[in-house]
Amino acid sequence: MAKISSIPVRVALLLSALLSSVFLATALISQYGFGLHPCDLCIYQRIPYAVIIPLGLVGVFLIKSWRGRYVIAIVCALLFLLDAGIAGYHAGVESGIFKGPDACSSDGGTGQTLEEIRAAILNAPLVTCAQAMAYFMGLSMAVWNMIAALLSFFALSIVLLKNYKTKL
Repeated sequence: MAKISSIPVRVALLLSALLSSVFLATALISQYGFGLHPCDLCIYQRIPYAVIIPLGLVGVFLIKSWRGRYVIAIVCALLFLLDAGIAGYHAGVESGIFKGPDACSSDGGTGQTLEEIRAAILNAPLVTCAQAMAYFMGLSMAVWNMIAALLSFFALSIVLLKNYKTKL
């Protein structure tokens, strides 16, 4: 079995694109297959994966230089880290550590007219960011996403560090 440090950057980019595809497919299957409606932060967590997929594939199939692939791999690693940050923030909102974005909550204002209350109900988010839709082994999906993104970031960072040292 090959060590992670011996993986070439091109293979790491392909694995990054594949992992991001799996993570994104898991989110979409949860939404459309199991009816777990995403909140705004759930949607934001999908964006880095959606960027990593084509970026990784471009690095694998279109970029011929080692330096170009290396730069793309750095960007992919930073996108994994960004996703982990969004997921960590989301987990903090779910546990009450952080206040969620305004789009994820209702202010519950009082003293409004009937039309204002009706408009507030119709414009309210389907799912709040503070309520986890599902738990697996005691952890919310946001926490699992944070773990997956952090592991992906660290693995790709190790590959990048080892490949940089060997190319000097």
